[in-house]
Amino acid sequence: MREPDNSTTPPERPQDVASAPPPFAKPISKARWWTHLVLLASYPLAIGLMSFYAADSIDVSEAALSADPFVLLVQIAEQLGFFFVLFGLAWLASRATGKQLLLGWKGGIGPILRGLAYSIGLRLAIGILAVCAVVVGMMLGGLDEETIQELRPKVERTIDIEAIETSPLYLFINVTLVSFVFAGLREELWRAGVLAGLAALFPRLFDSVVGKLGAVAIVAVIFGLGHFSQGWGGVALTTGLGVGLGAIMVFHKSIWDAVLAHGFFNASSFVLMHLLVKFFPEYSPF
Repeated sequence: MREPDNSTTPPERPQDVASAPPPFAKPISKARWWTHLVLLASYPLAIGLMSFYAADSIDVSEAALSADPFVLLVQIAEQLGFFFVLFGLAWLASRATGKQLLLGWKGGIGPILRGLAYSIGLRLAIGILAVCAVVVGMMLGGLDEETIQELRPKVERTIDIEAIETSPLYLFINVTLVSFVFAGLREELWRAGVLAGLAALFPRLFDSVVGKLGAVAIVAVIFGLGHFSQGWGGVALTTGLGVGLGAIMVFHKSIWDAVLAHGFFNASSFVLMHLLVKFFPEYSPF
């Protein structure tokens, strides 16, 4: 006679909530991504429009960034605060991830070394393009010395040239805080945010190299228009710089190479400006 099986199968343990796979995240709606994109894109466009309509009333003898180092620090803090509030509102709309914003640091000290190298490359490329444009313009007969002076970027409307020459503290703040944080970090974080918005709304644009470069160019034009206070020459310069920085960012899939390239580019510009007006004033266009 067969003995009864007294073995019992233990009841199935309920799955630990902590180890359960997370539910699928609800995708962010396109409306929220549009809110993100419009908020960020409107930032430099609004600045550019205000500069355009106020062009006749701008006091060209007074730079936007104060010559007083302590007032300058307050201005930087105020403008950074406004930007991060705006960026925070855009992020609340889209909930963009660190990966979408390209926030990952890659390669140890690589971004620092590449940023320095890229800044030199960008300066050479922009310089060569500027010289070529001037030569072609003069050959066609539509460009003379007065026109060149009129078209050059009016950086003195942003930075106080006399203070750059005479105030070591003002120069130091511009070479460090203004170059790497106020310009480098703020503007490249803005660029990453706009690119993230375009990638979310127009993903096919990023399927090819041509599409990516098109997106980079769109963002660069918006970036350039935000510098209209420096005239059309300033718009052209910053648009070209924006194309280069955007390409660096997309290629490395990280903002940091672009942040550091931007910072080194600006810092070296301030140092060169200081040396020019202090030791070679006869060659200074300011």
